Amino acid sequence: MLYTISISVRPLVEYVFRSGSITSGFRTATSLTEGTRAHQQLQREYGELDQKEVHLETEIAHEDLLFQVEGRCDGLIREGERFMIDEIKSTSGDLGEIAQDTYPVHWAQAKLYAYMYAKLHDMAQMAIRLTYFQVPSGERKQFVEEWTLEELTAFAQEVVAAYAPYARLLHEHAQRRNQSIKELGFPFPAYREGQRKLAGAVYKSVGEGRRLFAKAPTGIGKTISTLFPSVKAIGEGLLTRIFYLTAKTITRTAAEEAMARMERQGLHMHTVTLTAKDKICFGESEGCGAMGCSFSEGYYDRINEAILDLLAHETLITRPVVEDYARKHHVCPFEFSLDASYAADAVICDYNYIFDPRVSLKRMPEETKKRSVLLIDEAHNLVDRARGMYSAELNKSAFLELQRSYKESNPALYNAAKRVNSRFKLLRKASENEERIVGSQQPEMMVELLEDFALQAEAELMTGKSGEEAEALLESYFAVQAYLRISKLYDERFVTYAELSQSEVYLKLFCLDPSYLLQQAGKNYRSSILFSATLMPLGYYRDMLGAEEEDYSLSIPSPFSADQLDMRVMPLSTRYKDRERNLEPIVRMLVELVQEKPVNTLVFLPSYPYMQDIHAAFTRLNPEVRTLLQGQGMSEEQREAFLEAFQSDAKAPIVGFAVMGGIFSEGIDLKGERLSSVVVVGVGLPQLSFENDIIKDYFDRTGKRGYDYAYVYPGINKVLQAGGRLIRSEQDSGTLTLVDDRFLNRQYGLLLPDEWRRFRRI
Repeated sequence: MLYTISISVRPLVEYVFRSGSITSGFRTATSLTEGTRAHQQLQREYGELDQKEVHLETEIAHEDLLFQVEGRCDGLIREGERFMIDEIKSTSGDLGEIAQDTYPVHWAQAKLYAYMYAKLHDMAQMAIRLTYFQVPSGERKQFVEEWTLEELTAFAQEVVAAYAPYARLLHEHAQRRNQSIKELGFPFPAYREGQRKLAGAVYKSVGEGRRLFAKAPTGIGKTISTLFPSVKAIGEGLLTRIFYLTAKTITRTAAEEAMARMERQGLHMHTVTLTAKDKICFGESEGCGAMGCSFSEGYYDRINEAILDLLAHETLITRPVVEDYARKHHVCPFEFSLDASYAADAVICDYNYIFDPRVSLKRMPEETKKRSVLLIDEAHNLVDRARGMYSAELNKSAFLELQRSYKESNPALYNAAKRVNSRFKLLRKASENEERIVGSQQPEMMVELLEDFALQAEAELMTGKSGEEAEALLESYFAVQAYLRISKLYDERFVTYAELSQSEVYLKLFCLDPSYLLQQAGKNYRSSILFSATLMPLGYYRDMLGAEEEDYSLSIPSPFSADQLDMRVMPLSTRYKDRERNLEPIVRMLVELVQEKPVNTLVFLPSYPYMQDIHAAFTRLNPEVRTLLQGQGMSEEQREAFLEAFQSDAKAPIVGFAVMGGIFSEGIDLKGERLSSVVVVGVGLPQLSFENDIIKDYFDRTGKRGYDYAYVYPGINKVLQAGGRLIRSEQDSGTLTLVDDRFLNRQYGLLLPDEWRRFRRI
């Protein structure tokens, strides 16, 4: 019996023929990918009988495997009775450095296309041409070879034979995975209230290829309620991959624990967790530093063996597992985890791997997307994160510095940087002494000047020089590439603004409404499940996250008893102008609360200075009470120590002071008596700011409530998240105190959960 493996030409030959090193910071391989402009320019020169973008497919049998291979060659040239495959690659590097055998992977790609065409048309011989196109000069270098069908057939057999061990491993794994899923039961004794409803809605949405927006309260088990039905959908053949997307490390851990629980019940799946590059890099102490990285050198010569070893022996591929195998095979742990993720059944990662055009998993085939589900945890965070992903910024000073640095050593780069710097100067002159200008268009000519700069910078970076100048150039190159990507997305949902001073110009393409871009980024996936305990008001989040009319919504009420929550409201103004005047009564309330309920308590404040003032006043009145204060820029170890202090069996209770909307106000799980009282001071309004006011004005213009969209809804979400730290399970109980007179207003009252509306006024 033959087992079918469907694969495209490019990933097939890349797996077999990739070799060499990852270039630190700047990968020269990226410059040798197909450039659309180069392709179009060369294809316009084709003759009347020539064809471009020719789709080809074939089947190649190897032992018990049948490879269904398909791809699209750049050109098919006809010269009388002679047919020639043309494979085009663009580069900004020196064509003189490219020899006939420099890139075997390019020949392999072209030879497979030649084999597919020759086999289909029963041709005894094919010509193959590799065309390297130098951008921006337009120079080209071509190599031509002739191959018989017999030789091409032997080559195709060699390629699939080299790929076969990997294909066989994945096939055998898929069989074992599917059988384990069929036998998998829900990994808890019973569903919690609301849990079955959420799981059912997820499965229905995946089955119908719809998006689901779900508000599901803390404590019902959202993670397992979304993962379990998605795993079952893989077993039913509806999906081949799950992406579990998070905003914070702590929610990533919850997903890992859910997968581990299902594995203990018999599930066999490859789950890879992606960790940010700066966190997982081994660093200079282990051979990775400014002078070069031994883990990157020869990476592609070792990676296939490393991947086979990893997938053959591991299923839950967390950060420690990645690090262990990376050391064993001496490969870069970050790139290793990315390569492993392309073979995984489930990937746990940050939002940006799917939505950020600068970071996303670019090698993922469209076919894989069509059979994947996006499980988007804490989806309320995606609004602000998306604004950041779809915005871009540049500073004039960076180009002035590069202009000075490369004046002598690289005149072309010097001139490119100088032209960009001059364009910034024009922007400043046109402002007529204003400190800030806002417009709905991009600055004229800026994109063209930046494209030229990027080409010159790329050529310089490819020389491999190191030092401070090279580091500064690399940083500016990436910033420019980000700007150019975002400039292509620019539409009426953006504004351009510049902040101007005597010596500096800060330019930003600012995304006001990310809904359309989020919608487009998720469109190619089979289904998206966006869920959070605080996805409210639901209409606002549907609007901001790109919902369409046919997408489903689900709102699950809290399963917890009213007796579990002692709800209180202190109607006192916490507006900035009233904070100093009302500081004393708030502190007095905290003192009385801690005396009445000597339990572990978290107090959330709107800002660091206000938090420090309240904390200082509280400790003066209660020097004997143990307190903790959130610091700015806390390390992971400091965060863990902060949370570790909240113990249910501590000799004396602790009072922690933290910032609303900060690292401790969402995603943390202090169950039982580890946390029994929460105080939230203020309604969480973001600070009045230039950017928030632009957002407000934009939504006012589009017929929506601009102030609510820019300030009220994002603010109340911080309150809901902070208050949600309290009741985490059926066994939890505690006191939640909200401090602000606006909580008594109808507008704010309607934004609170039902169980919070039964409060005692203090």
